[in-house]
Amino acid sequence: MTNQTPLEHKCDVLVIGAGAAGLTLALRLASTANVIVLSKSKLKEGSTYYAQGGIAAVFDKNDSIESHVQDTLVAGAGLCDEPAVRFTAENARRSLETLISYGVPFDTVTTADGHEKYHLTREGGHSHRRILHAADATGKAVQKTLIRTAQMHQNIRIFESYNAVDLITDKKIKQTGKKVYGAYVWNRTSERVEVIKAAKVVLATGGASKVYQYTSNPDIASGDGIAMAWRAGCRVANMEFNQFHPTCLYHPDAKNFLLTEALRGEGAYLRRPDGSRFMPEFDDRAELAPRDIVARAIDYEMKRLGADCMYLDISHKPKDFIKQHFPNIYKKCKKFGLNISKHPIPVVPAAHYTCGGVMTDLNGQTDIENLYAVGEVAYTGLHGANRMASNSLLECLVFAEAAAKQIINSGFDISHYPVIPSWDESQVCDSDEEVVIQHNWHELRLLMWDYVGIVRTNKRLERAIRRIELLQQEVKDYYANFRVSNNLLELRNLLDVAELIVRCAMQRDESRGLHYNLDYPNSKEEAKPTILSPQ
Repeated sequence: MTNQTPLEHKCDVLVIGAGAAGLTLALRLASTANVIVLSKSKLKEGSTYYAQGGIAAVFDKNDSIESHVQDTLVAGAGLCDEPAVRFTAENARRSLETLISYGVPFDTVTTADGHEKYHLTREGGHSHRRILHAADATGKAVQKTLIRTAQMHQNIRIFESYNAVDLITDKKIKQTGKKVYGAYVWNRTSERVEVIKAAKVVLATGGASKVYQYTSNPDIASGDGIAMAWRAGCRVANMEFNQFHPTCLYHPDAKNFLLTEALRGEGAYLRRPDGSRFMPEFDDRAELAPRDIVARAIDYEMKRLGADCMYLDISHKPKDFIKQHFPNIYKKCKKFGLNISKHPIPVVPAAHYTCGGVMTDLNGQTDIENLYAVGEVAYTGLHGANRMASNSLLECLVFAEAAAKQIINSGFDISHYPVIPSWDESQVCDSDEEVVIQHNWHELRLLMWDYVGIVRTNKRLERAIRRIELLQQEVKDYYANFRVSNNLLELRNLLDVAELIVRCAMQRDESRGLHYNLDYPNSKEEAKPTILSPQ
């Protein structure tokens, strides 16, 4: 036992999550604070690493912040919080310049007069070219740069293979008030629960798309931060708005490989199996319509025709153009026997992004003192009823900067913190029924896909909530009697998030953006967020 990791750690700031939001915030704090960054898996396994398209910001003289604002508001279907949108657009370029200073290799082009400038692409919902990118693997370039920069900083400690179990709040240690003191975390290597005591805690855990059977997200996107914040007493909002990316590669071995929206931005067409285009029949913007419209159109055509997939076709573009702009997609498809310079790509929608989350202000502050939420885990009001392409990594950067500034200004005193009790495992044992977890896991993801997917009905939502409540009780009993494991912790969190999604969906008696209910096909005149408050 003497060589094992200590059961309690202390730091100024605990950052739970090691993607763009978490690492950007850690780097911003590191000159002032001692920071622990918790990574549930390997550092390259988060959603940031797999983001292809790019990051939106106004760099072109023909573009404007106002245009970025208006495009975002339109994509958000009337439900965006305009101050949050303006705050994000106004701070976008500065946040990108910070990334550039770290060494992120965004693509450039040479102008006619011999100068270098950033190559800007365009994606659905944008009226201008404003997407900075690193070929078709922007997230990979961002994540690798942030990891390299963070690992060089002596004030940042990165704990890999650690699951956050629960936040330690007044509620957890039976004190009055509403304050966070740290978190219980599960060391996946030693299989022990440890305590991390911190003056500030930041949730940067990403979204919850793993709640669905088919998703473009990595396995770790299990809504942990949303579930922990909800259990701790934070409000959540707009959880009914789950974005389904319209174009994931349809192939038995592809594991839901994402095909970036930049393909359509550079001229790719969506086609039926017979080769005919269909997007002009659904929206004047055709393939450049926002994601909710494109995903529903694909879903509709698949169901109408009884087809397994639709097709994304960029073969009318020169081969050299395709290989230059989409080298990773070209190679990946070639691996599966698909030459995208000659043939269309089979595609299906898949769960991609959680537009709702833990309610925060423009500094990332939640309802609980000293607890912040940044990135996809948070509801800032930026995305409304539908996130516009390439605003997601941008939100991570802008709000990480804002939260860091607020955290630095408020200080890091933990000298008066109460004693945090160690994790008690005296009444539990090792599970001999892991199959229960696997069965419930698969049942949850399938019922969410079938009942709470791209198109919903009241009856489907009622069926979903009844089954979720039964699964929650089973897992609660299981959690009380057996030692924690990765699958158990994730399933517990996914069930909480599934309940929040369905309850938000049941409260919205209209169709808007990503939430489409056949029983309420029209939108109301007044758009309001759906807010849930813990009891």
